[in-house]
Amino acid sequence: MPPQQPSGLADEWVLVSAHRMKRPWQGQVEPPLMKTVPRHDPLNPLCPGATRASGEVNPHYDGTFLFDNDFPALQPDAPDPGPSDHPLFRAEAARGVCKVMCFHPWSDVTLPLMSVPEIRAVIDSWASVTEELGAQYAWVQIFENKGAMMGCSNPHPHCQVWASSFLPDIARREERSQQSYHKQHGEPLLMEYSRQELLRKDRLVLTSEHWLVLVPFWAVWPFQTLLLPRRHVRQLPELTPAERDDLASIMKKLLTKYDNLFETSFPYSMGWHGAPTGSEAGANWDHWQLHAHYYPPLLRSATVRKFMVGYEMLAQAQRDLTPEQAAEKLRALPEVHYCLVQKDRETADIA
Repeated sequence: MPPQQPSGLADEWVLVSAHRMKRPWQGQVEPPLMKTVPRHDPLNPLCPGATRASGEVNPHYDGTFLFDNDFPALQPDAPDPGPSDHPLFRAEAARGVCKVMCFHPWSDVTLPLMSVPEIRAVIDSWASVTEELGAQYAWVQIFENKGAMMGCSNPHPHCQVWASSFLPDIARREERSQQSYHKQHGEPLLMEYSRQELLRKDRLVLTSEHWLVLVPFWAVWPFQTLLLPRRHVRQLPELTPAERDDLASIMKKLLTKYDNLFETSFPYSMGWHGAPTGSEAGANWDHWQLHAHYYPPLLRSATVRKFMVGYEMLAQAQRDLTPEQAAEKLRALPEVHYCLVQKDRETADIA
């Protein structure tokens, strides 16, 4: 019988069925990625100088660029739905703001192809927007959907920031798990988890002076990773300059490995989770540890993905290779991007 593994953060079990990687695949094959993306397209609403749907004209930015989402899912003045007439039909006002952050002025780059100082500028912007929106809202969710496979509608390198007046469901589950563990053991769950993974080593992907990347014991997606600071840090703004520099470096290495796995611009959804903010900022959040989740869908190749359907939707999560197998594959990959290696070869051939 395949083993089940519990999640320390989400308090959910995962069915691990590593033998399923041997089954033949005759299902959907994703179309190949667009080979080239124009560096600048005046009709692309995320490019410098372009006009967006709102009529606003982007500045000719040369670094990061943060602006209000023209089609926000949350509004700061959302109306109160009023009292419910039945407990099965509860509704509450969901207030907040949505922003978009461009990482770079060029559309033909992604984070692994950016320089470490450029990634460091993104990290500084993440910390600043967390501090700014966290002064008013209970939760600030930074997330990046990379690739059309993950619903990204624009190839320009960017992420989104949604700040809400409420704690979303996944954040609530992480809050309960971390608080419960802290009450029982007297230390943050993810601090002890990091120590254990450093001792066991078989799920580690990358380590540095201030950070570690691992495939979590409870991973659901094939090459899912968890990015953790070694020091106890509750929120992004608390990171020191040295920790931010080191974060930029290890992010570049991780995302380069992702791209190198199937020699493609690796799709994923990622996001940061830190202690709640807003009116709760003064509460004791010592049980929280800052972390980033990376959820990539590719399973066997650049065109065959993992589908979360059927059993996963109706029963529980299931994965097709062990976390240890995934970590081993990622560890073995080079930290030089395959595109740069190809360019070097082409240059050598011309010479």
